[in-house]
Amino acid sequence: MDWDFLKTARPSNRVTATFAGVLLAAACLMQSAGAADNRDFVFGVPIDPTEEWALFSGGRMYDKWWEALGTEEPKETHPAYPAAGKQKGATTWRCKECHGWDYKGAAGAYSSGGRFTGIKGVDKMSGTEPGKIAALLRAKPHGYTAKQIPDDALGRLALFISKGQHDANAYIDPATKKAKGNIERGRKLYQGVCAACHGFDGKLLNFGDDKKPEFVGTTAVENPWESLHKIRNGQPAAPMPAWRAFDIQNAVDVLTYSQTLPVK
Repeated sequence: MDWDFLKTARPSNRVTATFAGVLLAAACLMQSAGAADNRDFVFGVPIDPTEEWALFSGGRMYDKWWEALGTEEPKETHPAYPAAGKQKGATTWRCKECHGWDYKGAAGAYSSGGRFTGIKGVDKMSGTEPGKIAALLRAKPHGYTAKQIPDDALGRLALFISKGQHDANAYIDPATKKAKGNIERGRKLYQGVCAACHGFDGKLLNFGDDKKPEFVGTTAVENPWESLHKIRNGQPAAPMPAWRAFDIQNAVDVLTYSQTLPVK
């Protein structure tokens, strides 16, 4: 694929390192998450972007595109969001809101409950030419405008849908929600890297609030599909490292160990 379109945005410095070096550097970077010099890592584009970078950039947009791009949050409910759906406002513009963290939509974890919309997943779009996917995202019912998601960014989102998905059922039991990884290997990886920001008990950062706290263990147990997506692609608008550059089993092992951490 021609990557020239990715080089038109603001560039950042290239970083090359070994597996251990990347993880250590990422952990150190996360220690200063609010620093201004992290903006390039969060919102910038490398001078010579790799496909892996483009994929996790697209994965963050699939999560919450306006935060991933640093653009304006939608104010109204998406006009194509089903009337039977239980969500409203900006969240209805998120790809994951209809298609799920497991990419299976109504055939997966969103087959029932508060996130059910009846909309099919994007898993069947794996392998589709990214240009065709980008055109579908511009057209109705999606209707994403160039002001919302510029062409270069839309190309990365389309690439993620085409080449960045994983078969969630291969790594997470859909009935029990148990991750299918090596817990001891995950413990080593988590304690050596993830704990730098999340703490050894996973409670250093609260994703919820005081009344309804949400920690690493909470999400890993209740919504392991979300956890796996974020471990692989990072968190929008945050200098969280993306493990997509490494074999997916590393992320699955971390998720497996994370399910042993406190949920509250």
